[in-house]
Amino acid sequence: MKADLRTLDLNLLKTLDALLDERSVTRAAARLALTQPAVSGMLNRLRDYFDDPLFIRAPHGMVPTTRAEDLAAPVKRILADIDVLLQPVAFDPADADLTLTLAATDYALRAVVVPFIAALKVQAPNIRVRVVPVEPERLVSQLEQGKIDLALLTPHTTPDELHSRALYDERYACMMRADHPDAGSPLTLDRFCALEQVLVSYEGESFHGVTDDALVRIGRTRRVGLSVSSFLVLPDVLAICDMIAIVPERMAENRTGMYVCNAPVDIPGFTKSMAWHGRTHRNPAQVWLRGLLLETSQRA
Repeated sequence: MKADLRTLDLNLLKTLDALLDERSVTRAAARLALTQPAVSGMLNRLRDYFDDPLFIRAPHGMVPTTRAEDLAAPVKRILADIDVLLQPVAFDPADADLTLTLAATDYALRAVVVPFIAALKVQAPNIRVRVVPVEPERLVSQLEQGKIDLALLTPHTTPDELHSRALYDERYACMMRADHPDAGSPLTLDRFCALEQVLVSYEGESFHGVTDDALVRIGRTRRVGLSVSSFLVLPDVLAICDMIAIVPERMAENRTGMYVCNAPVDIPGFTKSMAWHGRTHRNPAQVWLRGLLLETSQRA
């Protein structure tokens, strides 16, 4: 048989290593938990593969040929390398030096990524984080190709072929500037519907959202005077006028100069989740990072 890596059974190398150490088919078979005939058969295959007797019978066992002796060190090295290859990859956050790429909206950037970074910089200071916009039509291919490691989505926007985990349930609140005429007093449904409002729509062109759906169910409507595609500009807009806005509660937390209260209509909230591809599902670093993201999201 012509020596060719494509035809080499790695189990043969384990047998050769045992035979070189034990110098006996019987002892090698016991070490490998195989029968003696099985080891004898594998020795014949080794002889055929390397075109050499490899071992010569002697009164006190088997004597390796010079070819077998030459193979001893390389075979042990190959088996040791394979053993290392098959061991779980150790991950130490304190020493990790890698880049995590997250796909997130501006809402998720403030509500999820900010508390995550605060914990990450303490536990894994050398891990860099890159945040990119969510591109729904390209998301799966980006995850497949490793261009993105993790996406912050909602369950209904998560493609079926991805792994996912819920982070937390979000609710909506009403936000206005701190010195707004209605700040500090109970906001009635009539007043809420009368006040001009800002709507955040990622499409940037819609004047109808989940709040409007909730109002329709009770036969009411509101006045939407401005539709924007980002939450980031919202505090600046509210600070200069008497408009109000319905925002996810975590977006409203700790906003200087803003007043936050409950909305006078029942608006269904949503679940924030993270999604990732099967290619990184068992990666120790990615598993740890997902765990930290879950931890910081739930206590944020």
